[in-house]
Amino acid sequence: MKNKMKKLRFRELIFVASMLFGMFFGAGNLIFPASMGQLAGSNMWQAAAGFLITGVGLPLLGVAALGISREESLLELSSRVGKRYGLFFTCALYLAIGPFLAIPRCATVSFTVGVERILPAEMQTAALAVFSAVFFAAVLFFSLRPGEILTWVGKVLNPLFLCLLGVLVVRAVLSPMGSIGEIPASGAYESAAFFTGLLEGYNTMDVLAGLAFGIVVVDVIRSLGVKEPGEVAANTVKAGVFSALLMAVIYVLVTVVGAQSCGMFPAASNGGEALAQIAEYYFGGAGAAILAATVTVACLKTAVGLITSCGETFVKIFPGGPSYHVWAVSFCVLSFLVANLGLDAIIAFSMPVLMFLYPLAVALILLTLFGRFFRDDRMVLRWTVGFTAAGAVFDFLRALPEGLRDVLHLEAVTHAAAEVLPFSEQGFGWVCPALAGLLIGLAVHAASDRR
Repeated sequence: MKNKMKKLRFRELIFVASMLFGMFFGAGNLIFPASMGQLAGSNMWQAAAGFLITGVGLPLLGVAALGISREESLLELSSRVGKRYGLFFTCALYLAIGPFLAIPRCATVSFTVGVERILPAEMQTAALAVFSAVFFAAVLFFSLRPGEILTWVGKVLNPLFLCLLGVLVVRAVLSPMGSIGEIPASGAYESAAFFTGLLEGYNTMDVLAGLAFGIVVVDVIRSLGVKEPGEVAANTVKAGVFSALLMAVIYVLVTVVGAQSCGMFPAASNGGEALAQIAEYYFGGAGAAILAATVTVACLKTAVGLITSCGETFVKIFPGGPSYHVWAVSFCVLSFLVANLGLDAIIAFSMPVLMFLYPLAVALILLTLFGRFFRDDRMVLRWTVGFTAAGAVFDFLRALPEGLRDVLHLEAVTHAAAEVLPFSEQGFGWVCPALAGLLIGLAVHAASDRR
């Protein structure tokens, strides 16, 4: 009994918290709060509050849900809804945080922060191709030879990255480029800063990452002697508080710095460009170069981890299929092709995918956390997830780039959905369908109990 009820010591909590932070926070996580700060301006506090919910709070709940579930992988957890759904959701999630979105973003963030600003516009397409080819060659090299590189980078370069970021943020806060109260909000941040911040938090992809990698954290806690599911979840949340606080502080400070920068610069097209401008303003070419080098190595580490994780996952999902080496090579090639669309294009096409996947992930997390109230009845899961998916489809269509919506003649469909589904204009048209599905599922569950 003593082992079952064991709680992590403070030193162990810090160890797990550091692990959580390393999993969730990559260099790409910086570009979105920086951009959000520039666009939100004087409304940045409302935007930051929304961002912290989806960028910090929900990922930690995802890890806790895996701890409570006792499942060994995301495939097993999502297969509670159904085997086919489990296979679909697991593949879609890993492809999103893998070769279609997150891995290519690693290369393009590195390029945008480091190389793009020093080259003329006519050379940037070719330069991105060369840079991303070298980047993914290095990623493939380390992915095929997993070893001490990830540990070394995690112990040395992540702290270096955070120290450099700390120096930049402190300098910017002490010598602001402008007053936040005088920076006007733009776009959706003018009238709906909180909801726009919520959606911006989707871009971190950390809820998806929490479901994908949370089992690693849970296994570490179990290996430290914590066995009882409630205690595993409780210790996960306790350790997560330290990680969440650090992430939240960084997100808020970077948002502040981004907002202040609009006193000197117009809003950049993306957060990578904004960070490069800010670093160059305060520290000149040397500071910008150091930031670029550190971001590139941090992104390299993240990409290696994602390629390795995706490759190993697909080998387990398809045991009779390609080997790990084939998956790793395929994912690197696909990531290279997507990366050459450029950072702006990747961000633009990320949002529709995340508008569909995030509601499904949130529904799965909440159903897992509260599953004991309906004994994890599959009917409740299916009704809720089914209705959530139906609502999320319309949010997906609304988030497509305007030109693509026009080509597909989707305006009538999305307009009709906005008229019927509450919160659709804010990007949360899935919420009411999800609640309706949950109520139907609970009613079916109650009727089954009575029978």
